[in-house]
Amino acid sequence: MKRNLLFWWMLIMAAPLMAQPKWDLRQCVEYAVQNNISVRQTDLQARFSELNYLGNKFGQFPTLNFGSNAGYRLGRSENPTTGVLEDNNFFNVGMQMQSSVSLFNWFAIKKSREASRLTWEADREQTRKIMDDISLNVAVSYLQLLLAREQAKVAMVQVEQVRAQLNDTRKRVDAGVLPEINAAELEAQLARDSASLITAQTASVQLLLQLKALLNLDAAADFDIAEPPVHLIPVMALADLQPEAVYQNALTLLPQQKVNRLRIQSAQQTIEAARARLLPSFSAFGSLNTNAIRFKKEIYNQVLNGYVSSGARVNAGGVFFPVEVPSFSFGNNVVGYFKPDAVGKQFNANLGQSIGVGMNLPIFNGRSARLNVDRSKLNLEQLNLQLEQGERQLKQDIYRAYNDAVAALQKNEADKKSLTTAEKAFSFAARRYELNLLSAFELINSQGNLQRARIQSLLSQYDFVFKMKLLEFYRGQGIRLQ
Repeated sequence: MKRNLLFWWMLIMAAPLMAQPKWDLRQCVEYAVQNNISVRQTDLQARFSELNYLGNKFGQFPTLNFGSNAGYRLGRSENPTTGVLEDNNFFNVGMQMQSSVSLFNWFAIKKSREASRLTWEADREQTRKIMDDISLNVAVSYLQLLLAREQAKVAMVQVEQVRAQLNDTRKRVDAGVLPEINAAELEAQLARDSASLITAQTASVQLLLQLKALLNLDAAADFDIAEPPVHLIPVMALADLQPEAVYQNALTLLPQQKVNRLRIQSAQQTIEAARARLLPSFSAFGSLNTNAIRFKKEIYNQVLNGYVSSGARVNAGGVFFPVEVPSFSFGNNVVGYFKPDAVGKQFNANLGQSIGVGMNLPIFNGRSARLNVDRSKLNLEQLNLQLEQGERQLKQDIYRAYNDAVAALQKNEADKKSLTTAEKAFSFAARRYELNLLSAFELINSQGNLQRARIQSLLSQYDFVFKMKLLEFYRGQGIRLQ
């Protein structure tokens, strides 16, 4: 028995240590930004753009390439050092070094490099834009979960109140003070309120699962959120969030607007680069190359076979005599070997150099260069239209969000007054019920009005907070609940 008590005591003491800490909105946003797949995909695109920029940046420097080849030739083939066809087997090796540099291309490389740099910056801003979208979605889901839990708490209070009224009514019915129908009506109301409580609790669980999915958390993970009271969530004064001022800040601070402007600047540089490629370009080049061979050819002894006519004649006192030369054939004995010079000496003797200047003038290539210019102009026009449309849509969204915030503020104040009135009415109804001056049906009706007023007040409070947070987001303040 003592051992069991000790076990339970240790378990109770360790429970707070094992409890999962609750996440606030900042922790949820940071985790979502780090683990969201869309953010990681756009980050990869930004890194691809960085590599493209680095390729264009280093492409303006001279090229230098070294090559080498080696092989073994058999039978009759060309001697790579002399160019003569020979019947011999030999090993050959060659080396080449080449270099080239662009001298002048009307700044086509410079413009391309600048265009790729601006594209890289635009893709980085696009990543920030996706992060902002994820942050906003997490904040919405977070506020929805807070609201659902507050509704569940209100439903729980309602159930406890009706249960207490039912217990009191049951005693009075048993004492014969009230009719049985009063208790029956309260029992039916308790059943309805219990069903509403279960619905509210289920909605809270579903919204928690939805937030887990948004954070890329496993559905079975031990996770919960902090619950700051809605009236303690800080919001800016509505006077500091005038729509025109918010719009001007959004044009400067929001990543999407930066993305549009950077892509337009990149398109302008691309047009200049495409135009430059219509003009002649000049480059310089140079190369070094050398080769060597290696073989060992046997030298045999010679056997005199006789003399044969050489086809020439000699004049001896007016008489022409044919000239004969000795005829030899190779013997069977190897008397030595013929070898080429050392490899190093051959490399030095066979060293070749070249240097020159080249010009490339596009004359006719299927109008591809001209079409690239036209295509770049159309792309710039499309981006300008996207910027114009984006700015107009942004202004409409901000003005609509401001009007919604004003309406939400007014509705919130009205619902607070309505809740105060409903609380007073229910208080009077409860007293009259206790004095048997009010029926159970009328009491339930008054209590239902109070319940609806509480829920409506919660809805308007959270709606107002969200509308204000949306305006703060457009202003570039981010989203915070503490």
